Amino acid sequence: MKDNKLVVFQDKKIRRLLVDDEWFFSVVDVVAALTDSLDPGAYWRKLKQRLTAEGSQVVTFCHGLKLPAPDGKMRSTDCANVKGMFRIIQSIPSPKAEPFKRWLAQVGYERVLEIENPELAQDRMKELYEQKGYPKDWIDKRLRGIAIRQNLTDEWKERGITEDRDYAILTAEISKATFGMTPSAYKAYKGLESPNQNLRDHMTDLELIFTMLGERVTTELSKQEKPDTMPKHKSVARRGGKVAGNARKETEKELGRSIISSENYLSNNDLPGLTAEDENKQ
Repeated sequence: MKDNKLVVFQDKKIRRLLVDDEWFFSVVDVVAALTDSLDPGAYWRKLKQRLTAEGSQVVTFCHGLKLPAPDGKMRSTDCANVKGMFRIIQSIPSPKAEPFKRWLAQVGYERVLEIENPELAQDRMKELYEQKGYPKDWIDKRLRGIAIRQNLTDEWKERGITEDRDYAILTAEISKATFGMTPSAYKAYKGLESPNQNLRDHMTDLELIFTMLGERVTTELSKQEKPDTMPKHKSVARRGGKVAGNARKETEKELGRSIISSENYLSNNDLPGLTAEDENKQ
């Protein structure tokens, strides 16, 4: 369960989580989108009670999955896949039901298409960045960075790293060795306060380049040394980041200025469909 996303229906944000290549959507968010209720959580609780009392099996389609709450913390949230969500929608009287069903079918199916043809996912991401006004050369680096990050997480997974916390720890080791600060400290330095703001979407070209270098070297070292414990993984991550950190320092000497920048793209707001750094995932 590594791919968290936000999607938007008629200006309403819908949280979703990818589980075994299948999207699960937050039921409360869907209720909010369909009913405009001031308290969609209460609406869903009452609807669940009614459906259960009627003997409906709809509630059995729900699964408690952890999603980011408004306060930034991960909280268990009722979620359903596309099939289950269609059943739930039938129980909610709303003029938005039919357009929402069409929208749901589209965003649920897009992942299937992207798994079969990864270029579609890349094209969609590129279009999102272009719509937000990012320069094309920056977009090319960002997309390349996503690919390099994916190679690294695949390597970690193959070596037994599966917990989000461990991904975050290793990512922090690379970042500290490359830039002298953890991703959370880096976000603070750039003035990024929302958990939905992705650090790498606010990096400059050179920051992206050195991020890629640290992660790519870490991947190569891991493949070569095959670490099998967390301490060994941390050592590899630090060494990979150190290569990028040394290159950064040499570049700074030549340029006569720091590569680390407080510059960000806050004026562009957050990209739809991207999460708060999945700093562990992108």
